Amino acid sequence: MTKKANVGVIGCGQISSIYLEAPSKFDILNFTACADIDLDRARSQAQRYNVPKACTVEELLADPDIDVVLNLTIPKVHAEIGLAAIEAGKSTYSEKPLGVNRNQGRALLEAGKAKNLRVGCAPDTFLGGGLQTCIKLLNDGVIGEPVGATAFMLGHGPESWHADPDFFYQPGAGPMFDMGPYYLTALIAMMGPVRRVTGSARITFPERLITSQPKYGTKIQVNTPTHIAGVLDFANGAVGTMIMSFDVWSHQLPRIEIYGTEGTLIVPDPNTFGGPVYVRTVQDKDWREVPLTHAYAENSRGIGLADMVHAINSGRPHRASGDLAYHVLDIMEAIHDASDQGKHIELTSMCERPAPLNPGKHDWSEDR
Repeated sequence: MTKKANVGVIGCGQISSIYLEAPSKFDILNFTACADIDLDRARSQAQRYNVPKACTVEELLADPDIDVVLNLTIPKVHAEIGLAAIEAGKSTYSEKPLGVNRNQGRALLEAGKAKNLRVGCAPDTFLGGGLQTCIKLLNDGVIGEPVGATAFMLGHGPESWHADPDFFYQPGAGPMFDMGPYYLTALIAMMGPVRRVTGSARITFPERLITSQPKYGTKIQVNTPTHIAGVLDFANGAVGTMIMSFDVWSHQLPRIEIYGTEGTLIVPDPNTFGGPVYVRTVQDKDWREVPLTHAYAENSRGIGLADMVHAINSGRPHRASGDLAYHVLDIMEAIHDASDQGKHIELTSMCERPAPLNPGKHDWSEDR
């Protein structure tokens, strides 16, 4: 019999709603408590999603019946809450990034390993039907050996639509730390780890004006780079190019493309779970859309958490792992470092490519 995990949620902001729907897709998850620094917000989400208890963060961490903490706080306290959860004897799964710097991420991983507890981290979109289809195409050699990749996320920032956008412009966020994890995690899941990076970064607008409610007219002081161009040397020999920007009004660049010796793969938005997926090989006269080979093409946030719980039960590695998230964190910080220092940065971290899911609807009982 599959053992469910009692999960306590810390941080009941916007992203918590889609996570709190996860038990309808993944019945191994049992949400038992919601906590937030705003207790009214915790009560509201608990009531809306039939979670039995709303409480303070301290009360949740002290609850002996909670097995896993789902950490949905703002980035600057991800590591702090994660360490507190591990100290309380609970595995932890966090929203991205793992921490705002390598030191935080490393401390979290070391604490988890010392107590034999799991550390997991978003994004888990690479487990969706779209990216898993791309992984299968690459594993099957459809476009040959990967030669290069491009990854582009360009826009003009969240201050026109987000209710409280200040944190997007502070260390641990910006376009690289906010959106980079989706793109880098997808690239690593498809092509493996990165060995070396370089890059350039800048702040274009030192001050931003909020035009969303309820903070319309408030000014934000920008304290992190907002336009970053990076080069990634993958361990498999492929070379990647990425741009992450909150300084661009419009563009016509793709999100992700993979270039191989026998063709090209167009990868869907890595911030989603579905398609479309397109491929064009040397034999093709035009692009062709590839039907998705895997399930979970709808919004399935929480699949990484569910996979971690299954992995705890079976003793295998989990896919959205702390090691993967730390490697992503290392890459992001190293690109900023490369810009500051004017050189390539050799990475000291490494991770395995996450095991692919089975085509169709994945059966976790078959994982070993």
